[in-house]
Amino acid sequence: MSDRLLSRREPVNVEDVRGRARRVLPRILFDFIDGGAGDELTQSANRTAFARVPLDVRSAVAVGTPDLRTTVLGQEVSLPVLLAPCGGVALYHPDAGRGVTRAATAAGTIAGISTLSGELLEDGLAPGDTGRHWFQLYKLGGAQGARALVDRAAAAGYRALVVTVDTPLVGVKERDVRNGGVTPGGSAVSRIDLPTVLRMGPKVVGRPAWLRRFVRAGMPLGQPNVEALYPGGGPAAVDRGMAAWRAEPFVWADLAWLRERWPGPIVVKGVLGARDARRCVEEGADAVLVSNHGGRQLDGVPATLDVLPGIVDEVGGEIEVYLDGGVRRGADVVRALALGARAVFVGRPYLYGLACEGERGVARVLEMFRAELTHAMILLGCTDVRELDRTWLVRS
Repeated sequence: MSDRLLSRREPVNVEDVRGRARRVLPRILFDFIDGGAGDELTQSANRTAFARVPLDVRSAVAVGTPDLRTTVLGQEVSLPVLLAPCGGVALYHPDAGRGVTRAATAAGTIAGISTLSGELLEDGLAPGDTGRHWFQLYKLGGAQGARALVDRAAAAGYRALVVTVDTPLVGVKERDVRNGGVTPGGSAVSRIDLPTVLRMGPKVVGRPAWLRRFVRAGMPLGQPNVEALYPGGGPAAVDRGMAAWRAEPFVWADLAWLRERWPGPIVVKGVLGARDARRCVEEGADAVLVSNHGGRQLDGVPATLDVLPGIVDEVGGEIEVYLDGGVRRGADVVRALALGARAVFVGRPYLYGLACEGERGVARVLEMFRAELTHAMILLGCTDVRELDRTWLVRS
């Protein structure tokens, strides 16, 4: 088989997988993964920030096989790339959250499962995966609903709790508004329902592979973690849960009862400045995830890579610091680690893979990151990701 034919059939990088996902998914679902808030300036800035950080190569170094292992919250991972919690995974492929966590386990890393994954949080863990993966908490149902979710996550065997603090209101993603799956200020996750899918009929029919999978999976359109909070469940329960979330958004005082109620580590997600990072330390968080929600909340906030050094300087000696947003290449991982991140999270890349091939697609994306990171480390002249610091970057 020629290299040309192989290149047409096998994705080479994350962008290739993205192209495949575009061809597999109905537009309403692809845009929900792919889009950002407003003019998508922050989403774009997340990517371009990496291009402004050149690497300082050390030549004539026999690296051999670089060591990609690190630890997060005391747990060893085989590479510093974790899977971010993302909403709606049950819509993209029947493997859903369990496929994501299985792929992460097989790759020796960790996945986060979202409150809004589209399946019961208990279903996101395969047998034998307890004590490894993380649960991401939204305050759906207000404080009372959040307490119920926390208790269920602990009983299910999640190891860490990821508390998202940047979402008192869902950002307006105009691709979703134009596609008719959400009203301005609403949640596309709760509005991608059967009537919406039927309105999109011609485009859905044009995606037969996805449609067959979706029907065989029982058309998972709900949000069972939210529906379980209210008698009768259903769309009305989702609306009630989201109204309570907006009425009782996360505030710093919530970390006190979370610390008492949750038995494991707590990671605060959505930090974009040294001031809030310091508050995380004061409130007893174990780690912070530097994140602007992939550019899906307030458009115009800075790229995560740009604010990472200041946050590391402020709290990096006290708690672990992670980063998400715009990571698409192994060399991006190198840059983030050199600027002080313990590990990075990726979201869109593995969702593209999930949409294409389920668990196998997620595994494929993780192996792309592993191969690219290995290649970058060898060419950089660095033997161990734990050695990466700012001396490996060209100072501008």
